[in-house]
Amino acid sequence: MRNTTSPTRFATLAAGAAAVLLALAACSTTGGGGYSAPGSGASTPSSPSGSSGISAVALKTGSTTLGTVVVDGKGLTAYVFDKDTAGSGMSVCSGQCATQWPAIETGSAHPTVQGVTGTVGTITGVDGKKQVTLDGHPLYTYAGDSSAGDVTGQGFGGIWWVVGPDGAKITSSSSTPSSGGGYTK
Repeated sequence: MRNTTSPTRFATLAAGAAAVLLALAACSTTGGGGYSAPGSGASTPSSPSGSSGISAVALKTGSTTLGTVVVDGKGLTAYVFDKDTAGSGMSVCSGQCATQWPAIETGSAHPTVQGVTGTVGTITGVDGKKQVTLDGHPLYTYAGDSSAGDVTGQGFGGIWWVVGPDGAKITSSSSTPSSGGGYTK
């Protein structure tokens, strides 16, 4: 006996697969391209087409539960590490630390910034790439932050801090710091 529903079933499956692919394409981004800094009035793409994934704008400001803070070009919150020495020209965060707290990197010796008033510079990071600094402090994001505005690394281990646009670390807390996945050694 021949099954007459096969062509219909195939068409339904094909249409469903196409819908899933379209939905995934609509949800994907290239690193936060729709994020706009407060007061900018327009979206700023985080990375020009064909770039290596390092944002054209290295630092800008963003709104969080801690107020206006420095964020990377993708909109992720920037942190400083108390174990780094400002102005030393080096980061002490390597290995597992660098996995949990990725360096904010740039392709330029003179990173582009928006709304940041502290002194911005670069050092050679632990991976040999240019790491962005603010008032001599190397800057990092936190692997536990997944969206613009997240500040889940704030105060972690009493040594990781969000940084304000003027370069000052912010030591206030909006909530209890996360208890797992960070690096405190």
